[in-house]
Amino acid sequence: MSFAEDDYLQLSGLQHFAFCRRQWALIHIENQWAEDVRTTEGELMHARAHDSSLRERRGNVITVRSVSISSPTLGVTGKCDVLEFHAHPKGIPLPETDGTWLPYPVEYKRGRPKENPADRLQLCAQAMCLEEMLCCDIPEGALYYGEPRRREPVPFADELRRMVRENLAEMHELYRRGHTPKVKPSKSCGACSLKSLCLPGLMKTRSASGYLAAALEESG
Repeated sequence: MSFAEDDYLQLSGLQHFAFCRRQWALIHIENQWAEDVRTTEGELMHARAHDSSLRERRGNVITVRSVSISSPTLGVTGKCDVLEFHAHPKGIPLPETDGTWLPYPVEYKRGRPKENPADRLQLCAQAMCLEEMLCCDIPEGALYYGEPRRREPVPFADELRRMVRENLAEMHELYRRGHTPKVKPSKSCGACSLKSLCLPGLMKTRSASGYLAAALEESG
């Protein structure tokens, strides 16, 4: 199956979806958004990583930033925060560069490593897009977390790739239907920037847009 470009979803939404399906739908279907200290910190961390003018080579590693990626097979589009190319015999040739180079995506995240696989799924999806674009195999990437200030290697195992495909298939179906999942309150709600819009303690059946429409009718 191949998706048309008009049907592409934002790859970054995979992280939202894995964290909370309702959060993803509020952002990507209902176009709701809210800033908090966590989102602001994340934007500041990504500012340098997304500077596409920065390119450097240190020994056997070439680093580029803010690389646009997409996949007709997965039906997603997005950017890599940082994409390294490591000198490797199983790599690919690069323009005006000797040797062969293996892509190694690096995604920047605030806070600490999480048990939830959301960050790993996002990174793996980036690698799967790059594999399709560059016709190569990418076995590993890394997540860089702001608080410990270190990288966490992420092997792109078959199970992780399967989860990426299954989550994206569900995302496409919900987006096609325009469906926002109902509230499922959990301990994660307290850390969500959309808590004031989602209203997990009040709204069990209505969408955020439906709730707001009803509130406007009552105030009128």
